[in-house]
Amino acid sequence: MTDKDPQSSAPAAAPAPKRLRPPQSVLDARPEHSAQSPLSVHAMTVAYRRKPVLWDVDLDVEPRTLTAIIGPNGAGKSTFIKACLNLVPRATGDVEFWGMPFRKARSRVGYMPQRETVDWDFPVTALDVACMGRYRKIGWCRPVSRSHRDAAMACLDRVGMADYADRQISQLSGGQQQRVFLARALAQEAELYFMDEPFAGVDASTERAIVRVLRDLRERGSTVICVHHDLQTVEAYFDNAVLINMRIVASGPVSEVFTPDNLHRTYGGRLTLLDQASEAVARASRGRG
Repeated sequence: MTDKDPQSSAPAAAPAPKRLRPPQSVLDARPEHSAQSPLSVHAMTVAYRRKPVLWDVDLDVEPRTLTAIIGPNGAGKSTFIKACLNLVPRATGDVEFWGMPFRKARSRVGYMPQRETVDWDFPVTALDVACMGRYRKIGWCRPVSRSHRDAAMACLDRVGMADYADRQISQLSGGQQQRVFLARALAQEAELYFMDEPFAGVDASTERAIVRVLRDLRERGSTVICVHHDLQTVEAYFDNAVLINMRIVASGPVSEVFTPDNLHRTYGGRLTLLDQASEAVARASRGRG
């Protein structure tokens, strides 16, 4: 019987552990998109009953900007927002927020839907509506604390509605209701806001108040994406524009993409509206010159 080689009986060395790769964004492999963008959309298609509403949409939104989504009725503007927020299903495509899926970025995203989609006869006060924006921080089925009510009240004050805090929303005018809904969005304290036609059906003073709030949000570091219909105010209100008609016609700084040619490509033969928009573009260009 021979002695065993001491080295041969030694246990085999454990294999070197595999180096774990950090999690990657789905969009990292696509250099045309930035994982640092508040919103990145790649090849998104949405269809209702097999009929495409949006087709092969690609978009990166710059941080700390006000972006207008403009296009004719039925172009897919509201659908774009809803598809990004998983409110309607996507047929294809990827959507990420700062390189993350929506479920991981939900707390950083705020949403203000169209006023027409809200039941304004529901028996709640303006302050109750503003407090709804705090639910993610409060938690469902938990009482609203004094600190959260104070935060909601501050948001009402920002939109000029603090004096109406105890008023039933059904007793408010359309412009006042829109301001209250904006306060609800502000109460979410989001970094990215989607707003679906925030200027629809409001008077001039409410429109000015909303513009001030949007600019304040930008100054505080937030990004705002708005569906917008008034072509004559696009240059005055927004930094960037996305012209859409089922597909994106053009996107980028307003000064570059809000042109008569792009408007005609987006709106087709709606000449009266386009002539007004073209005139607004020409006036703005003369003002910059």
